[in-house]
Amino acid sequence: MLAQDTWLLEEGTHERIYEVLGCHLDTTGATFRVWAPHADYVAVVGDWNHWSDADRMDPVGGGVWEARVDGVGRGARYKYRIGRLGRSVDKTDPVGFFTEEGLGSASIAWHLDYQWGDGDWMATRGQRQTHQSPISIYEVHLGSFQGPTRYRMLAEPLAEWVLRQGYTHVELLPVMEHPFYGSWGYQSTGYFAATSRFGAPEDLMFLIDHLHQRGIGVILDWVPSHFPTDQHGLGLFDGTHLFEHPDPRRGFHPDWRTYIFNYDLPEIQSFLLSSAHFW
Repeated sequence: MLAQDTWLLEEGTHERIYEVLGCHLDTTGATFRVWAPHADYVAVVGDWNHWSDADRMDPVGGGVWEARVDGVGRGARYKYRIGRLGRSVDKTDPVGFFTEEGLGSASIAWHLDYQWGDGDWMATRGQRQTHQSPISIYEVHLGSFQGPTRYRMLAEPLAEWVLRQGYTHVELLPVMEHPFYGSWGYQSTGYFAATSRFGAPEDLMFLIDHLHQRGIGVILDWVPSHFPTDQHGLGLFDGTHLFEHPDPRRGFHPDWRTYIFNYDLPEIQSFLLSSAHFW
């Protein structure tokens, strides 16, 4: 991690922390980095080390911990074991690209690899989104459009429906990973991970690519206002109120029973700014 990355993270202006934090695979293994400034220790635990503390991480500045682990490949499950004051908890990677389905909530080592075919749309989309261009938006929850389905299976029927009804855009209810399906994605935990309920990240890319190639714009709902309190998520991440504001009057939503981000922290500003740029 470069000194400039640390400086931008702490300044609140880093727009691409997903390029340095999280799990990054190469030909022989993976480099893991996570921001946990108040932790006493951090270990990356996963399939390859039988979920033990064998791979301890080293502090590298700015509250970031790092570990290089050989032999980790695409598809390996992992979490961060974060210890503070004699207690530890296993956390899903806040900057992970993929999360397993079900109760396990482990992150999955993944390298995003997709060849886009929407060059014509990207070159002309500015002309389609002006005050002189009609816009009609179809809002859709992917899991409800045709019942339980997959990103790729939705591509053609969704495009056909939208075009037949005369819409120019679709607005997808949040596709970011979320533990409670009943929230329709509005209680996100994976701010860099498409929900695995409907397939892999590349499958979502395929869906968006197909819509673009059919001349349909895509708007993604994005929820930077609050997040759930599930133990594997962002809450009390390093044993302290890190992502959420420490004052419950500002950091906890009593109606939704969710945490509210601590927008005062520059690192949280970098986190959310990077998430928006990522999508």
